[in-house]
Amino acid sequence: MADLSCNLGGIRSPNPFWLASGPPSNSGEQVARAFDQGWGGAVWKTVGEPIINTTSRYSSIDWNGQRMMGLNNIELISDRPIEENLREIREVKRRYPDQAVVVSLMVDSTRKAWHDIVKRTEDTGCDGLELNFGCPHGMSERGMGAAVGQVPEYTCQITAWVKEVARTPVIVKLTPNTSDVRYIARAAQKGGADAISLINTLNSITGIDLDTFVPRPNVGGMSTHGGYCGPAVKPIALNMVSSAALDPEFHIPISGIGGIATWRDAVEFILLGAGTVQVCTAVMHYGFRIIRDMLEGLEFYLEEKGFQSLNELRGRSLPHLTDWGNLDLNYRIVAKIDPETCIGCQLCYVACWDGAHQCIHLREDRRVPLIDEVECVGCNLCALVCPVEDCITMAQVPGPAGKMSWNALRSGRS
Repeated sequence: MADLSCNLGGIRSPNPFWLASGPPSNSGEQVARAFDQGWGGAVWKTVGEPIINTTSRYSSIDWNGQRMMGLNNIELISDRPIEENLREIREVKRRYPDQAVVVSLMVDSTRKAWHDIVKRTEDTGCDGLELNFGCPHGMSERGMGAAVGQVPEYTCQITAWVKEVARTPVIVKLTPNTSDVRYIARAAQKGGADAISLINTLNSITGIDLDTFVPRPNVGGMSTHGGYCGPAVKPIALNMVSSAALDPEFHIPISGIGGIATWRDAVEFILLGAGTVQVCTAVMHYGFRIIRDMLEGLEFYLEEKGFQSLNELRGRSLPHLTDWGNLDLNYRIVAKIDPETCIGCQLCYVACWDGAHQCIHLREDRRVPLIDEVECVGCNLCALVCPVEDCITMAQVPGPAGKMSWNALRSGRS
């Protein structure tokens, strides 16, 4: 069996799958049930001065028959008393010594407030802290959450305050609502963070009721922007994780978050440098039991690839990422249609003519469209829209000799 154990900046867990800070980790009873199912760790729902939540909190985007492709929430941090949370954290860690218990924190932006909450939290015996610098709604209007995480100086300063007293590893959770996440990651590192986690949720309004004109979720005829998560945000999260991992000025571990619902999703994050992965929306949708398929799938994948541990897998996709200007402009592919599996729907033709480069043609004598390989630019659109798997494939064909890139051309001109 492959070794799934992890060490994220000093926080150890039996496998890389953690509950992300959110509704599934709101109580000791929930975290205990998750650990019984096999989750390797949990980041406790953000602890701070209790707030009052609204009674309409979520809205979603459904797509092509899939519910909750994207989930929007306006829920804030824990509305339970701090002492109640700390008592349950202590009990869960006592009962599950091998699982990682990390506590998400958010308090007023003062040294005293942070010192106090860190000391009280670490007295529970937790394994680490996660500083919530990412919440994009509600708390940010109070000078916390994303209001901190969008300003490198604030991120660095508060992280440094925490590290003055923290005895356990400190993770800084980053907001995606910024122009370049690398600056915030560097600031967290400069402040002394042992690791970062990303991404938190994106600012969003998921939809509007066309009869009442009220955006969702409806709170007494009013609404507000919320945090967007779920499968729809995974591409954004993957990009931001890779941006931090590839940054030559950044060198601390990463916990990946954003749209993870399967073992395949987790592998993609690990291939881009993540040490652990955190899951929230998928658990809200399907429950804690999804961990069974995640663990079995990851173990099987590692064994199939001949890897003994996650360390052998981590970051293997990073060497395959580069700036656009370094891509080989002489590399050429064209579309190929398999006549045996083509159903003659002509969707590839419509897509090519109306949305791409007019390289596919219809023939009166045959139902299978014809691809003009000389004109085909290899954009992939026809293969992406085709409803039959592997009916349209992209095949490499000879191009100009040698490699050529935009950066090389520009360098030659200069």
